[in-house]
Amino acid sequence: MDKPETLSPKPAKSTIPAKILSRKDEIAAGFIAHAENHITELLNGTAKKRFSATDFGNLMFIHPRHLTNTLKITINTSVCDYMENRLVAEAQALLRDTTLSVADIAQRFMYDDPTNFIKFFKGMTGITPLQYRKSL
Repeated sequence: MDKPETLSPKPAKSTIPAKILSRKDEIAAGFIAHAENHITELLNGTAKKRFSATDFGNLMFIHPRHLTNTLKITINTSVCDYMENRLVAEAQALLRDTTLSVADIAQRFMYDDPTNFIKFFKGMTGITPLQYRKSL
């Protein structure tokens, strides 16, 4: 009796075409470059406003929803989460390495009212900027 031929399992195929896969990586890299440039502008005081997903989408000539969906797939975060985490990291560096007041730091990040920055910082870290500075 002949032994039935065993088929070796085929490697899982991606249902997403390679062209799209490379485009999503290109979008993610472009976003990160624009985001880092924007953060530099915020720190230098040359930014006119804090960018949103719509602003980054406009810079990249893609719909903000497409940008957000692509970032979720590629770097597992959203435009908002990426920017918030970077702003907290930069704020912590400023609190640690400079003597700038919390109000001055808030102004650099385009917060009109320092209390809004304090609420943002506390929401992200669990402590206020002054508590963070004193803990160092």
